[in-house]
Amino acid sequence: MVDKSENKAGDGAAAGAPVAAQTPADQQRTRVEVTDKDAVCLYANFCRVTGTPEELILDFGLNAQPFGVPTEPVEVKQRIVTNYFTAKRMLQALHLSVQRHEQAFGVLETDVQKRVVGGGRGAIRPQAGSPS
Repeated sequence: MVDKSENKAGDGAAAGAPVAAQTPADQQRTRVEVTDKDAVCLYANFCRVTGTPEELILDFGLNAQPFGVPTEPVEVKQRIVTNYFTAKRMLQALHLSVQRHEQAFGVLETDVQKRVVGGGRGAIRPQAGSPS
C-alpha cells in the first residue's frame, strides 16, 4: 500500500531555512510517497512518555489490567524515539485527528469513572447521597 500523504512544505525543509522567507507558493501542500508494506501493526493501551533535552521517547505496551492498579508489570513492546520538532508536528496531527473524530462522533471522555455506565461487572456505582 502506498500512501500519498499531504504535508505542508517546510516540514522537511533544510535545517536553518528561515520560516519567514517562505512564499505563499511554498506553503502549498505537497505529496510525500509513503510505503507501509513492511509495517508491523500492534495494539497498545499504555503509553509512557520520557525524554532527554534532545529527544522524546514514547514507550507503548499492553496493560492487561486497565482498571485499578496493575499487579503485573506492563511490558513495553514498541518504542519511538524522535526529536522535539517531529514530536510537535505529531502532536498537531494527533490533535487535528481527535478534533475531527469528536466533531463526527462526540466528545471523548478520558476519565474512566465518568464513562462507566450501568451496573455490569466492574461498574462504578454512585455513592449514597450523590446524584445518579
